[in-house]
Amino acid sequence: MAMKGKQFYGKIAVITGGTTGIGAATAQLLVEEGARVVICARKEPAVDSWAHKISADSMIFQKCDVAIRTEVEAVIEKAADAFGGLDILINNAGLPCLGFTPDLDPETWAQTIAVNLNAVFYACRAAIPLMKRRHGGAIVNTSSISGLAADYGFTAYNAAKGAVNNYTKSLAIDHAKDNIRANAVCVGYVDTPMSAFIIEAGLSKTWVDNVPMGRAGRPEEIANVLAFLASDAASFMTGSIVVADGGLMAATGQPNLPKLVAQMQSKS
Repeated sequence: MAMKGKQFYGKIAVITGGTTGIGAATAQLLVEEGARVVICARKEPAVDSWAHKISADSMIFQKCDVAIRTEVEAVIEKAADAFGGLDILINNAGLPCLGFTPDLDPETWAQTIAVNLNAVFYACRAAIPLMKRRHGGAIVNTSSISGLAADYGFTAYNAAKGAVNNYTKSLAIDHAKDNIRANAVCVGYVDTPMSAFIIEAGLSKTWVDNVPMGRAGRPEEIANVLAFLASDAASFMTGSIVVADGGLMAATGQPNLPKLVAQMQSKS
C-alpha cells in the first residue's frame, strides 16, 4: 500500500524497537503521514539517521529496555504526557535466539520470552486504558513466520512468536467492544539489523533461494503493511494474522519438482 496525504493526522503512536529496520521505517512513514510518534529502543538513533532530522513536535525518542515493565510503561506515559494520548501501538521490538531445548539455559529462554512476548503484554496493558479514553485505537504486533511454523533451533523465539499471534487474537476479541483493533504481521526474511547474522554468516543466498519472490523483504515494505493495519483503511480488520514473507509460507516445503526435473534433463 502506498500512503498518500496525511491519513494519520491527529493520531498519536508508540513504536517499540523504533530506531532501526522495520520500526524506523514505520516511524518515518507515520510521521510523514501526519502522526506524532514516540519511538523507543535500548540505544538512541544513529547521529546521521533520519530520526535526528524530525522535529520534537512530531517525534520523541525514549530509551527503553522492553524486558522491563516499568520502562515500557514510561514510554506509553510519555506519549500521553507529550502528545495528549495514544491511538496506535506498534509492538516491534524483537530479539532472535538460537538454541535447542537441552542446550538453552533458562536465563536465555527467559530473556527471549521477555523481549518478544512479555514486552507486548506490558505495552498493551499500559496502552489500552489510554485508547479507551480516545474511544478506540489500533494495536499492531510485529510477529514472525516462526510463530506459524517452527524454525530449526529457534526454540524460544518460535514459542514467543507463536504466543504473540494467539495473544493478538485474544486482544482482538476482548477489546473489539472498545473499538480497539489488534492485528499481527508475520514477517519472513527482511533485510534488517536483526537478520544481519544471515548475511555475516554468508547464508543470504540460502535463505533467498527458499523465497518464491527470490529476495529478502525491505523494511519499508513491512512498514506499509503495519501502517495499513494501524490506519482507518483497515477499520474492519481485527484478530488477523497477516503474512508478509515473499510467498515462503505459501509453499509446502517439498522440493521444487519442475526445477529438479530441469536440472536432471540438463545433465542428460
